[in-house]
Amino acid sequence: MTDRTTVAGRAAARGLLLMSLLIAVPGTASAQSCGNGPEGFGRWLEAMKGQAARQGISQSAIDRALAGVSYDPTVIRLDRSQRSFKLSFEQFYARRVGSALMRRAQERLARHRAVFDRIEKQYGVPREIVVAIWGLETNFGADTSGRFSIVRSLATLAYDCRRSAFFTPQFLDSIRIVQRGDMAPAQLRGGWAGEIGQTQFLPSPYIKYAVDFDGDGRRDLVNSVPDILASTANFLRGHGWQRGGSWEPGSANYRVIRDWTRAEVYQRTISVMATRLKSGR
Repeated sequence: MTDRTTVAGRAAARGLLLMSLLIAVPGTASAQSCGNGPEGFGRWLEAMKGQAARQGISQSAIDRALAGVSYDPTVIRLDRSQRSFKLSFEQFYARRVGSALMRRAQERLARHRAVFDRIEKQYGVPREIVVAIWGLETNFGADTSGRFSIVRSLATLAYDCRRSAFFTPQFLDSIRIVQRGDMAPAQLRGGWAGEIGQTQFLPSPYIKYAVDFDGDGRRDLVNSVPDILASTANFLRGHGWQRGGSWEPGSANYRVIRDWTRAEVYQRTISVMATRLKSGR
């Protein structure tokens, strides 16, 4: 697989994941007045500060998270330019899962064996599923983008009328991450649509499912491998993963994979990659 093909495949994967996360959420405005351009963003942001405070977010967290936040036209341009990736499973799998990715997955399974042992005992989610998601999302962290401020991106998308109803809770939860002490505003950097860390959590799942598995008092899905892997397993358990069950299509656990991604080709790719890892192929 060439580098160009690998990059294209990863772009396709991210496009499919974003499409599955963001699809078909009506453009209903939030409680505050949304907009379709930078005009009015400042007034909206001030109103959102009040809404955040009414929801119990501390003034200190609001001030720290929103200091200097402005409208980001690049985020809107990227949002409007999303393309639908119409690939068959065979095409998608061939682009995404090459021998190099499988080799790196096996290396991670060996390197973090003790962490995976703890995760399987506590959450009941097989290591092969977790490492497949890790590899497919960001190539085990190698492809994590820190280009965008998460808070700024989500503020822009929450203000934008197209999917304000979806992004407003994500925006507020990004401030809660700061309040909880998991990450400082300067550390909250990731993809343009607000994805955080090595398995690409949005803030609301981060708040609900992120765990401190290394015992340092923070839930760090950017740098802490134990936190990243355990949080991914916790998400799957929280959506009904059945310990010891199959993850083949049609199974209850396969339906849990569908809660991770709505893209059918991505679901099958996770399942097949995990099966190959388990069998040692």
